[in-house]
Amino acid sequence: MNYFELDTPALLIDKEIMMDNLHSMQNYANQYNVQLRPHTKTHKMPKLARLQEELGSAGITVAKVGEAEVMANNGLKNIFIANEIVGKSKVERIRKLAETIDISFGIDNTYQVNQIEEVFEGAEKRAQVLVEIEVGEQRSGIIEENDFRTLLEAVKACKNVEFIGVFSHDGHSYKAQNIDECKELYLESVNRTLHFAKLAEEMGLKPKVVSIGSTPPFMLNFEIPNGVTEIRPGTYIFMDSSQANVIGTYDRCAATVLTTIISKPTKERVITDVGAKGITAQTRSIGHTATKGLGRIKEFDDVHIHGVFDEHAIIYNESFSNQVTIGDKVRIIPNHICPVCNLYEKAYLISEGEVVEEIAVDCRAKLQ
Repeated sequence: MNYFELDTPALLIDKEIMMDNLHSMQNYANQYNVQLRPHTKTHKMPKLARLQEELGSAGITVAKVGEAEVMANNGLKNIFIANEIVGKSKVERIRKLAETIDISFGIDNTYQVNQIEEVFEGAEKRAQVLVEIEVGEQRSGIIEENDFRTLLEAVKACKNVEFIGVFSHDGHSYKAQNIDECKELYLESVNRTLHFAKLAEEMGLKPKVVSIGSTPPFMLNFEIPNGVTEIRPGTYIFMDSSQANVIGTYDRCAATVLTTIISKPTKERVITDVGAKGITAQTRSIGHTATKGLGRIKEFDDVHIHGVFDEHAIIYNESFSNQVTIGDKVRIIPNHICPVCNLYEKAYLISEGEVVEEIAVDCRAKLQ
């Protein structure tokens, strides 16, 4: 069927654009001889994760243990949880996963190390951990060198925990004002990550993995310095309005939300049937990812969602209103695609306007 026949709201994925994005990022990783480990929190779809591996990725990244479990149950065998794991029940679930797949996860404190050591007592394989390095995002991760050394000494004293590398996420590059500043932040982040990798080597724990993340620098084809072993972009598979602003085109946005116009109360106000529960209320307000409104209407120039209620999107644009009628369907390019995918049970893969496949969002709501 044509995608306009779908009931709304509906999550659409343009197959040709998505495949081009996938090939482009894999070629970029190959160019710099690093492994691609895509972050699947963007799409949360095991089918697409398997496709990414088929095209050359070394494994996948997830954000939560629940996502790892779903991916493992769907045939993914090499998974990194790019997050600190706290809580014996979660570590026990990782231990169980480690019996059948290669799984690693993040740490940044001796509390976590002690808990992992206890839970993995008697396990066939040691827990595989990477230390997160805080590189400017002001989120989790090691900041001080002394804390890093203390953490690695704690790992060295363990019999059930194995240090395999370091990782970082330069999420603050999203707030760069322009490409030059983005490159500066990216290089500072990579160099800081490599510095801590060197410190680990000096302590007799040479990292097998030096992993860096964030989509904008890779979409801008920045050079990947020697010493980095893998990259973890996520949004690149679909892109969104904020990422499109980085590269200056919406042509690589593969994911949209199909919505129906349900009301035109005034000459300029248009209401559609998707709200915060279908496109979120997220925006970006700083730097080159800054977006206008709460989503961009794909078929029209400079038409954006002005606001949302739970189930309504509000557009104020008289010219747009004059071009559409109640019952028409339009597509919205979300500001941030990752949380949007988490709101849908399935996505529709489309090619040349036709629905060619339904894809289950199996990792939806796996927050634990």
